[in-house]
Amino acid sequence: MVEQAYVWGTGKRKCAIAQVKLFSGDGKITVNGKPYQEVFTRLLYRQLIEAPYQVTETMGKYDAIVKTKGGGLSGQAAAIRHSIARALVKQNELFKPLLRQEGLLTRDARIKERKKYGLKRARKAPQYTKR
Repeated sequence: MVEQAYVWGTGKRKCAIAQVKLFSGDGKITVNGKPYQEVFTRLLYRQLIEAPYQVTETMGKYDAIVKTKGGGLSGQAAAIRHSIARALVKQNELFKPLLRQEGLLTRDARIKERKKYGLKRARKAPQYTKR
């Protein structure tokens, strides 16, 4: 087996974490051992994942092997987008302004707020009774 040179990137969104290895290739994206079209059936999620390639005009030039865990499909798709964008910057520093302008390098810090005592959820209070 021949060792291929690759760059890696880690992306996060909500509770999801994605680690990607980026190889030069013909554009195959594998998520947890399956093609990404099988894992992400909604078109919106596929477009999220392809966004860094679209911005840098490198669609079909890099293969990505992605390991993802935690969260749901939406969080995982955004985490993959973040990790691919970071890996592309490691591959070529000239992509950084393009990806930064589109907001693909910024970690979306919105996570679920913790539940507080005396409340039903983070902010929902029990129903007020007058008598």
